Amino acid sequence: MGVPIVLVHGLRLSGSMWRPQVELLRAQGRTVVALDLPGHGSRRGEDFTLGRAVDAAVDAIDSVGGRALLVGLSLGGFVSIATASAASQKVAGLVAAGCTAKPAQLLAQVYRIPAVLMDRLPDKGATLNERFHRLTLRDGAVEAVLDGGLAVEAATAVIDEVSEMDTLSALASYGGPVWLINGARDHFRIHERLFFDACADGRLVNVPRAGHMVSLDQPVNFSRIVADAADVVALRESGSPELEPGGG
Repeated sequence: MGVPIVLVHGLRLSGSMWRPQVELLRAQGRTVVALDLPGHGSRRGEDFTLGRAVDAAVDAIDSVGGRALLVGLSLGGFVSIATASAASQKVAGLVAAGCTAKPAQLLAQVYRIPAVLMDRLPDKGATLNERFHRLTLRDGAVEAVLDGGLAVEAATAVIDEVSEMDTLSALASYGGPVWLINGARDHFRIHERLFFDACADGRLVNVPRAGHMVSLDQPVNFSRIVADAADVVALRESGSPELEPGGG
């Protein structure tokens, strides 16, 4: 049904984090794929580079017909923006969630120091990461996150790669429809207006009562936004007049 949807996960996580969206969207008859990035999930042990991450997203798009709505959260949002810039002909639309902050500033401040400190622990911080997710996520979301494993060892390489990305230029180079989605409580919102202004065809949606993990904090609302975006993209692909989803 409609345009296929490809989902790209966040840092240390895997495609399993998208279980609520996969279940809800497939129940509507949609084609949905949740990939694992290099160094994560089923690909733990592989070296992460931004180029390889983009290749993984392109491969997932090709697996569902060569053109799709690309949806990414946090790291997945940055990878999705890079993919839309590098392979715009394959990205029918872009949903970038929890990533409206310039990575050179935010990743360095929020993630680099903790990643270095956790690298010194015997388990690379796996126990701390698991406890954090169990404390901050609801039960079903916890299982969705933890079932794919936590690739804590990948964090430093990811931060080094993504912090060099010129995200605003990459976003500006993509001419297709973009949905920038943030939880209203998300610290990654700090540059959302700059990101919105960079979009050739953008929408900015803030989800109430949600934090950085917006797809897990508000799984039904997030899935509805993705479904609406897929419907808009499908109408554009068919040349029919479109009906935009609500936003803020």
